[in-house]
Amino acid sequence: MAILCDKNSKVMVQGITGGAGKFHTERMIGYGTNIVGGVTPGKGGQVVCERPVFDTVAECVENTGADVSVIFLPAQFVKEAAIEAIRSGIKFVVVIPEHIPIHDMLYVREEAIKHGTTVIGGNTAGLITPGEANLGI
Repeated sequence: MAILCDKNSKVMVQGITGGAGKFHTERMIGYGTNIVGGVTPGKGGQVVCERPVFDTVAECVENTGADVSVIFLPAQFVKEAAIEAIRSGIKFVVVIPEHIPIHDMLYVREEAIKHGTTVIGGNTAGLITPGEANLGI
């Protein structure tokens, strides 16, 4: 069985400054997940849960080495956020929100296939590797 995320995975949270993003970031850190930063456009330079916030995924990847993204955003922003992560070299993306338009997720899937990225979700609780990492709710 493949392990998709472990204690060495460098996880970023897209939407870290929002209510759900911050709440679940605290939970994931408490579990031991290696959260290295977050992304919220226009809020770069802030700090949430002692983790730096960046304006773009590319900035987060460059500064932290993030290789996994967990998305906590309203459904209408998921497509753009997931595509940004995929095109920035993230190879594993977890899309938590529900009610994402099916055509948006089909577009995300197509981009993921082109770039060799694995996408879990939309509308997922996430995943857990016992004793190592928790991605999601």
